Amino acid sequence: MENHRSVSRRIILFPLPFQGHISPMLQLANILHTRGFKITIMHTEYNSPNHTNYPHFTFKPIKDGFSEIADKVHGTPDPTYFLKYLNKSCVDPFRECLAKLLAEPGEERVACVITDAGFYFAQTVADELKLPRIALRTGSIGCTLAYDALPFYSKEACFKLTKQDSDYEASVPEYPLLKFKDIVKITTNPQGMETILTNMLNQMKASSGIIWNTFKELEESALETISQDLRVPSFTLGPFHKYFPASSSSLIEQDRTILSWLDKQLPNSVVYVSFGSATCITKSEFQELAHGLANISLPFLWVVRPGMVVGAEWLESLPEEFLERVADRGRIVKWSPQPEVLAHPATGCFWTHNGWNSTLESICEGVPMICSPCFVDQPINARYVSDVWKIGMLLEDGFKRLGIEKVIKQVMKDKEGEEMRDRIGYLKEKVNLSIVEGGSSCRSLNNLVSYILSF
Repeated sequence: MENHRSVSRRIILFPLPFQGHISPMLQLANILHTRGFKITIMHTEYNSPNHTNYPHFTFKPIKDGFSEIADKVHGTPDPTYFLKYLNKSCVDPFRECLAKLLAEPGEERVACVITDAGFYFAQTVADELKLPRIALRTGSIGCTLAYDALPFYSKEACFKLTKQDSDYEASVPEYPLLKFKDIVKITTNPQGMETILTNMLNQMKASSGIIWNTFKELEESALETISQDLRVPSFTLGPFHKYFPASSSSLIEQDRTILSWLDKQLPNSVVYVSFGSATCITKSEFQELAHGLANISLPFLWVVRPGMVVGAEWLESLPEEFLERVADRGRIVKWSPQPEVLAHPATGCFWTHNGWNSTLESICEGVPMICSPCFVDQPINARYVSDVWKIGMLLEDGFKRLGIEKVIKQVMKDKEGEEMRDRIGYLKEKVNLSIVEGGSSCRSLNNLVSYILSF
């Protein structure tokens, strides 16, 4: 996308310091930069983005105090503690940095600040400084609707159900797409989650607008509903990563040698497995997963992030002789250039945790999914993938080797999988049309640019 005019205005962007939030914020920054805006990235010291990858941006780090608790980040399945911590520890540093940026002399007047919606404290600070704040929601619209409907505080007992409870498989009345067993996964701290979501939704309603990393054709009915509820301008200009050739904002070093391995595989033959940057699984789950992959007759690419297996450094929990058994049919790496892997002709399905970035990337490349959601928004995304869009299958019973083998066969070899591939291929076409001139996302971007210039 070319910039045909200079707007001489600056936008300040402030991402949450986690991979799934940093990537879309930096992608959005690139998009706005092409429209002539000067970009300043304010960021925490924890998980600081690599400045050298973005020489066209100005970076302003702020103290966050997060290093004091950072060693706990990868050892817990519940992020609510860290979100509440950041929303307290960043208030004063954010205010001070923002005030200094607004006071800097120069021709580039600050038009607005765009913060992750999870930084709900930022609305009060922006109001104090009389600066418009736009919230970036890095999750899906459907997920936000589900959050607004769920009985997080009033029915705390539903988060403690077990497989033996009669309601475990039942639908949630407030949001029938979900089952109570999905709710159990969303959080281990319902009161903490209630506080965060209430604050986030209230401050989204108080903002000057909301940017969504999604596209209209995927979530049109959800967009209509949320727009009536929030009553602030909404801009669906995603998927952000499709505006540019593959570029990385990864906090983990990628293994690019796997691309040449994929070149040697047959089209649609490889099972790609990756559960994102924060998911942790137990040793027994890891071993069941390994047995399931070993028992299929298909090549696989498996991303095992160091520290992903609880109590292990990396691969020491693999079953005996696993590597000898799979030989060159399987590749295990610490991290991958995921958009390129999904775009590769050899990739036949994506076994994913259903973080929103991963889900969108799979849709963009027309790759059907196997869903193993773990927490927060992932169970909601997985239900949309399997039950609404019907472009993947949910691994309902967790990591059991027989269930794994069955689902992989269904997605990769059976008619059901072919139908999923057709449906997600149709969505891929919609994505490609949405970001070109005249498409829904392109129009939304134009509207956003005009809106920011009106401040």
